[in-house]
Amino acid sequence: MIRKCRVVPGFSVVLQSILITILAGVATVYAQDAASQDSPQQPQTQPPNSQQSGSQEATPEEIPVRPPKPRGYTNWTFNVGGGASLTNGTTEKYVRGGGGIAAAGVARNANKYLGLRLDFQFDNLPLRTTALQLAGSPSANSHMYSLALGPIINIPVTRNWGGYIIGGALFLHRSGKLDSSTAIPGYPCNGFFLWWGHCFNGSLPLSGNFLHSSVNEFGEDFGGGITRKLTPKIELYGEFRYFHGTYNNNTTDIRPITVGIRWGK
Repeated sequence: MIRKCRVVPGFSVVLQSILITILAGVATVYAQDAASQDSPQQPQTQPPNSQQSGSQEATPEEIPVRPPKPRGYTNWTFNVGGGASLTNGTTEKYVRGGGGIAAAGVARNANKYLGLRLDFQFDNLPLRTTALQLAGSPSANSHMYSLALGPIINIPVTRNWGGYIIGGALFLHRSGKLDSSTAIPGYPCNGFFLWWGHCFNGSLPLSGNFLHSSVNEFGEDFGGGITRKLTPKIELYGEFRYFHGTYNNNTTDIRPITVGIRWGK
């Protein structure tokens, strides 16, 4: 005998609520999956220290980069200075020592030790009283311009102290003017006028044009100096050199002593 089941009142309402809840949940999950598929995937980052297959690979940022080593020298070195000069040889007979000088130069460096330097220098050459007496003049002025070109050898000694040797070819222009002269044109030249540069065939020119002097000479120079570093690119220097020029039996010999500043660029 089959017994008919009796539906409990309200059961259908509960069943409908459960079905609606399940369908709503399924719809929500489906919407979330669709949204995750549409969004771009972020690349997975790997820690720098992570190991793959038992080996550790360093990223480019981790590779140490050694800074370039400084050369220890500059391509160009400039110098300016001043001082006084001593005289030597024939020049010492007619020129007092201690005349003021002004110097400037530039060097092109091939490396830390060797360079090529060009110098310009002005020298005041005050005439001795005995020279003025030979010239028959109460007063006069005399000076010299020079250009020197040659190699320079730098010798580092310590971190702050150094030295250098310099020498090469020399061109100098010596000139001057006597305020007046009691010398007689055509008379034999004495030693001063021979050195002064206005003596032709052993006699003073008949034109009387011997008050002015203008002599060009070629020669050589040699010397050296010491340096004291003030900053990485600036240093103090003291220099002693020997200049010798000659032309047509005229000579000029001076020994300039210069103190100044050198800097690199």
